[in-house]
Amino acid sequence: MMMKINKIKILALGLLLSVSTYSFSQEKLWTLQECVTHALENNISVIQAQNTLLLNEQDIKAAKGQFLPSASANLNHSLSIGNRELFPGQFVDRTDNSTSASISANQTVFNGFRLTNLYKQSQLNLETNALELERIKDDISLNVVNSYLNILFNKENLETAKVQYEFSKKQLNQVQELVDAGVQPEANIYDAQATLSRDLQSVTVAENNYELSLLTLSQLLQVPFQGFDVKVIEIDNPSAELMYNDVTPILNYAFENRNEIKVAEKNIENSKIGTEISKSGFYPTVSAGYTLGSNVFFTNLITTEESFFNQLNQQKGHRFNVNVSIPIFSRFQNKTAVARAKIQEENALLGLEQSKLALESNIQRAFTDAKSAFRAYEAAKVSLESQKLAFGNAEERYNIGMMNAFDLEQSRLRLVNAEASLINAKYDFVFKTKVLDFYLGKPITQ
Repeated sequence: MMMKINKIKILALGLLLSVSTYSFSQEKLWTLQECVTHALENNISVIQAQNTLLLNEQDIKAAKGQFLPSASANLNHSLSIGNRELFPGQFVDRTDNSTSASISANQTVFNGFRLTNLYKQSQLNLETNALELERIKDDISLNVVNSYLNILFNKENLETAKVQYEFSKKQLNQVQELVDAGVQPEANIYDAQATLSRDLQSVTVAENNYELSLLTLSQLLQVPFQGFDVKVIEIDNPSAELMYNDVTPILNYAFENRNEIKVAEKNIENSKIGTEISKSGFYPTVSAGYTLGSNVFFTNLITTEESFFNQLNQQKGHRFNVNVSIPIFSRFQNKTAVARAKIQEENALLGLEQSKLALESNIQRAFTDAKSAFRAYEAAKVSLESQKLAFGNAEERYNIGMMNAFDLEQSRLRLVNAEASLINAKYDFVFKTKVLDFYLGKPITQ
């Protein structure tokens, strides 16, 4: 009996611990920095780009190896069995065993600097893809920040919707009391109930938007959605200090430091090296080689042959060779290769110009958007204050019977819209300034 009780206690303790662990995992709140760090460490695109760097490192090793001589060992044995005609009309049954062994080394002496340029190109590919990795990380960080702020935006909208719903419930109770007292007609109850239903619908919509924004970020981070939530960052009354007065410093910094510009510049270098590689086809190729080899031969017709190792030692020999290959006519392959490389070089130059134009356009648009967002935020603050005063005045007039329920509801809707506009303008302005920080190289997680 005591053993059964102990087992029950152990099971209960285990269940309690599992529930506690589950509750703890559900209560984890992700900070913005944690979200960005997790995304950068686990995003598939980032991992693929990192694997590309590993491939580039192997390419560099392979390119280095091309400067070294190649070495190989060869061993061959052949057996011949059958009749052979040693003299005209005289055939014998002959068995031959022939063995040959050699060690050779070959070295490319000159091939139009092709190997040197291939090595430079492999190094350049590594540098370019490293910059591309940083560009991917920048884009992912910006997407995470945007998704994070979208959650905060929807959460604040949800809170506002809930406040409005609670207000509508209180308003319904007040109308009910006034109707019961005979001060207002019963029809006002139906208007208040309709308002309450609309506010409940607004709460539902806000809840859905909030859940969807959480789902979007969880999918971006590739973490389970169940129990996923973020830590709220208080963003109250962003000031004009967040705004930049001049776009020129941002443009100058971006042109000097943005990874997409550096990648385009690396592509130009790469294309120039590609042109030099294609030109190497017009140069002669010089290579040198050395071979140490020996042969061993046995036949059943001779019984006085030296032993295997004696023959191997006696017949060993050295061979040196130099080979010069001079291109005369390559069926236009070298010529077209150079022409194609020149076109690629021109495209790389155009690619840099295109990257600069796109970057300038994005920054100018972000700067204009930020200024517009700030003006919209300032206007929304003024509008909200005005709507608060207007609604307060409408409530007073309604309570003394100088305004009907319909007009009061219209005033309240204007207040609700003003609150929603302020929330939207606030987060829009904050994100737009984060975009400018992003182009200026400032941390966007702070």
